[in-house]
Amino acid sequence: MLGKRLGGGPLLTGKTKVLGLLGWPVGHSVSPAMQNAALASLGLDYVYVPFNVAPADLAQAVRGLAVLGVCGANVTIPHKEAVFPLVERLTPEAQAVGAVNTLVREKGSWVGHNTDGEGFLEALREEANFALEGKRLLLLGAGGAARAVAFAAAGAGVSLLLIANRTPARAHTLAEALARRFPCRVRAIPLERGSLAAALAETDVLVNTLPLGMYPQVEAMPPLPPEALEPPLLVCDLIYNPRPTKLLSLAASRGCCTLDGLPMLVAQGALAFALWTGRKAPKEIMRRAAEAALAARQGEPRLGGAEEEGARD
Repeated sequence: MLGKRLGGGPLLTGKTKVLGLLGWPVGHSVSPAMQNAALASLGLDYVYVPFNVAPADLAQAVRGLAVLGVCGANVTIPHKEAVFPLVERLTPEAQAVGAVNTLVREKGSWVGHNTDGEGFLEALREEANFALEGKRLLLLGAGGAARAVAFAAAGAGVSLLLIANRTPARAHTLAEALARRFPCRVRAIPLERGSLAAALAETDVLVNTLPLGMYPQVEAMPPLPPEALEPPLLVCDLIYNPRPTKLLSLAASRGCCTLDGLPMLVAQGALAFALWTGRKAPKEIMRRAAEAALAARQGEPRLGGAEEEGARD
């Protein structure tokens, strides 16, 4: 068991292994609370530290982590795609998605992983008891988190994947990448009310990765017609602050099943934890720590999407 210093925190020594979070900004991330609670619960001599890294400094920061002996890190907005060419090796998942959310130091090299997609599927299975095989999915967004969700959903066997994004070219690029790799039907559609209404009429799952509705713009939501949100549609929003978002509140009021971004945050974080430590993550402890950190920060200006995390494009 680790020693304790005054104030109840872990006793940090020259042997303590350092993990981190690279983002801009990261000052209000709940990942440090979540990961440090998990590490402490297993008595592991690690500490997880947020690093506020401006986009122009990302390459230097990645090199600096290696020099300082940091053994792993999460990568959040706006760096998930920018860090992609800065690592020496990529897992097949990260290579396919084109984005990295987890770095692991192995044999003197950075290995880039992406745990977002599996985290999303795990959240669906465990929280909603929902499998995507044969289902039809409408995805809002085409950024790093959206790409991870799209590749995971296509790999899980969806029959139809519709992608709507504020920048049409990004939606088309993602659709083309998926169509080359998977047998499901894939289409890019406009992010506007009429197109979304028609899309919802032929889908089983709606997944929002856009920041619309994220604190402090809690009254915002994607341009979805309320009348198109009907059971048995499952509505997922990767935002977890507020809980629920306006979109999820509306969907629930119309009888739809809903899922917010916290289960995905915990799931992707637990997968990263196992990669760094070789230990199974204590997911319930992580969830409670994340919820406590969110509750303690009610009213503070901050981000609030999947790992703060991805819901931008």
